[in-house]
Amino acid sequence: MKDMKKRHKMKLAFVIAFTLLLSSSLSACATFDNFKVEFFEKESEPEATVRIGVFQPLSGKDKDKGKLEIEGIELAHDMFPTALGKQIELVYVDNKSDINVAESAAKELVKKRVALVLGSYGSANSLVAVKYFEDAKIPAIAITNTNPLVTSNNPYYFRVCLLESFQGVALAKYATEKLGTTSAAIMRPLNDDYATAVAQRFSDKYIQMTENPASIVVTCDYDTGDKDFKAELQRIKDSGAQVVFLPAKIDDAAVIMKQAKELGVHAVFLGTDHWDSQDLITAMGKDAAEGVTFSTIFDPNTDTTVMSDNFKKAYKAKYGKDAVPESAVALAFDAYMIAVDTLNKAGTALDGEKLKDTLFVTKSFPGSSGTITFDINGDPIKSVVVKQIHSGQAESVYTMEPALVNMGE
Repeated sequence: MKDMKKRHKMKLAFVIAFTLLLSSSLSACATFDNFKVEFFEKESEPEATVRIGVFQPLSGKDKDKGKLEIEGIELAHDMFPTALGKQIELVYVDNKSDINVAESAAKELVKKRVALVLGSYGSANSLVAVKYFEDAKIPAIAITNTNPLVTSNNPYYFRVCLLESFQGVALAKYATEKLGTTSAAIMRPLNDDYATAVAQRFSDKYIQMTENPASIVVTCDYDTGDKDFKAELQRIKDSGAQVVFLPAKIDDAAVIMKQAKELGVHAVFLGTDHWDSQDLITAMGKDAAEGVTFSTIFDPNTDTTVMSDNFKKAYKAKYGKDAVPESAVALAFDAYMIAVDTLNKAGTALDGEKLKDTLFVTKSFPGSSGTITFDINGDPIKSVVVKQIHSGQAESVYTMEPALVNMGE
């Protein structure tokens, strides 16, 4: 009996020693946990591939915006096609730019047992899908959704783009610190939760920065889709406002700012990342767009991380040396990369709760759009860049750093 125990102890000691030797000598495995994932835990993952869901409007009114996000996802997939030692399969569903269809599309991804989901373009589509992904314990990463409700109280939904509130703070700081203005106007669309929220943060921060409760000299509301804004713009002109915060989408913004030029409104117009597209300059014309300013989180002319440079090189190799990626493409690229990083760190494609918990501890991830850290809500802490259009090109003119963004300072 004693001999058996002795042999058992010797065998156990040998196994432990051998395991420790392997874990320290295999340079491809930085930690013992990685070693376990690489050599022992694969057998518990019977699927031949790792499936990542692509939840996007492949058709309908938002298909062009969805296409930008898909470009970023597919570019990242071309560069990094594996996770957990297996090929990654992209599983596409079309929500057709319709919240009613989005519900069935989300259910389809659940049935296909994807590990994570990327998307959708359009916060409303993501909000429809929230309960289905959470019930199935499938983490999702929104790419360009700025509505705070997407992640608020939804532990399985994350995002890589900035909340509108952060952009409002950044633009107020830019207007006061960089431009030295002391009076501002706000022009916002009615019945738009996004516009209301970001306008409020801009207003609060602008008043704080100027130390003057009367520094917001006029606020104008309008109906989305209107074509005549002369009355509102005349009020702004008469107020003497030096800047106008306009949280509008491109179609309305282009019409408003062209009419402002015609009326001789000389205030600087400020917008959010909705304007970060060549479509704005096309809609307005190069001359009318001169001086227009907006916030975003990606500057294709600046390398903020090693991945920024690699992303741009890969994009130009695929789309042409003169091709310039839009921010939505960079954000989608980062969403995919974070998904792959999460899969490898969690060591599983089947345990959604573990994947969710791994996402929550993402810190200082070097994405193409900058360094990303998730906060307790699954929202990113990252830089806000302010760009201004000169001679038909958007140029970076101001950056608010992540620590300031996080504190709203």
